[in-house]
Amino acid sequence: MTVHILAIDDSRTIRSLLKMALEKAGFTVTTAVDGVEGVDKFKQMQADLVITDVNMPNKDGFGVIADIRNSTENRAVPVLVLTTENGTALKERARLAGATGWIVKPFDDVALVAVIKRLTGS
Repeated sequence: MTVHILAIDDSRTIRSLLKMALEKAGFTVTTAVDGVEGVDKFKQMQADLVITDVNMPNKDGFGVIADIRNSTENRAVPVLVLTTENGTALKERARLAGATGWIVKPFDDVALVAVIKRLTGS
């Protein structure tokens, strides 16, 4: 069975890079342009893992994490934060919100795939 990843980022370039890298590794990828669309898509699918940016219009990554963790279904799904931010306070805030991990952009394809495989058991 293929691992299905939901990637949420307001940058078209990052969404494209994620989609290419992750599909090349054999994952199925659904993308969303902001937190609102991401949460809507999350509710409609059975994601095995979510990758979210922090700084996005309409709903930021912290809102995405909160909505996922407060949902009635699939609330334990791993959530990786992928962002240019690297501050300790933001990492702690994400961890307390329920993020599984933190990856700084630009990301390394091989390292990201390894983390996803570890978190999804694939």
